[in-house]
Amino acid sequence: MRLAFAYLFRCLVVVLSLNPTSGLTQSFESQKSGIYTINDFEFHDARRLPQLKIGYTTLGDPANPAVLILHGTTGTGEGMLNPNFAGELFAPGQVLDAKKYFIILPDSIGMGGSSKPSDGLHAKFPNYNYADMVKAQYMLVKQGLGIQHLRLIIGNSMGGMHTWMWAIQYPEFMDIAIPMASSPIEISGRNWMLRRLITDSIRNDPTWLNGEYKQQPKSLQFASVFYSLATNGGSQNIQKNTPTREKADQFLNDKLNAKSTADANDHLYQWEASRDFNPTQDLEKIKAHVLVINSADDERNPPELGAVEQAIKRNKNIDYFLIPASDQTQGHGTTAQAKWWKARLAELLRKY
Repeated sequence: MRLAFAYLFRCLVVVLSLNPTSGLTQSFESQKSGIYTINDFEFHDARRLPQLKIGYTTLGDPANPAVLILHGTTGTGEGMLNPNFAGELFAPGQVLDAKKYFIILPDSIGMGGSSKPSDGLHAKFPNYNYADMVKAQYMLVKQGLGIQHLRLIIGNSMGGMHTWMWAIQYPEFMDIAIPMASSPIEISGRNWMLRRLITDSIRNDPTWLNGEYKQQPKSLQFASVFYSLATNGGSQNIQKNTPTREKADQFLNDKLNAKSTADANDHLYQWEASRDFNPTQDLEKIKAHVLVINSADDERNPPELGAVEQAIKRNKNIDYFLIPASDQTQGHGTTAQAKWWKARLAELLRKY
């Protein structure tokens, strides 16, 4: 489904990437779903797909300023419509009231309604990376939806990494960028090593069969649970909720035995897509006002690495807000809860 809306007002875009969200999805003003098809899409390595489909959900009136929301790794755009995020932002009277903004929630390449390995190509699907994902987002926004300028970009986790790339690759396309739960450095350290443990676990599973498996490899769920516990949740919060060995075992058993519809090839591609993320050398290209929002207990982006402070030294347009850790925060998942930062967003919109 190809859409083209006239660019009538100065637009607001929010790019958000969340890792697994909590709470049921909600319905909002004029909610619709669609598929935007990009013909003859060229990937970074020159491979092409005759048709690349990008799924998306929209809220509100396209005549209003536009807001683009990007989900996190393994997620979907519609999955963002949960109480902790959408309920805090898009409800009537909130800072991004869906009656005042046109909100776009696409599915990134390889996820949701977008083209992905499990559609049929399996391990023969193009090895997409974050640059391909951002390019497809840009084509959806500009060509598919007719948006010519973005007021604001916000991204969380994978979306935070995408936001750095948006600000670098399309420096004139937005006024404000807010990368959250991310670091402006090369994918490395524990963050990358634990991603590799997921992908290596899948590839080394004897039932994977080079992507032509007959049933989902069991290693997928085990590795995914391990990665989530190692890099998400917050130490204080996890200890609060599992204060005994018995409760910790029960929590883990529930995760390992939970029903899953995940596809191993899809997950393998999703985690490997970050393999060449490295905005470090191009930070001076950013022209938008940048507000980095991270949490002090983020296991994937520990503040003690000093990555954001180094970026601030290189570009005067970058500011920083660090959410303090507590037994109420959830580590890497903290910024998925808009209550911690929505006042900063409202202030930023008034200021710029």
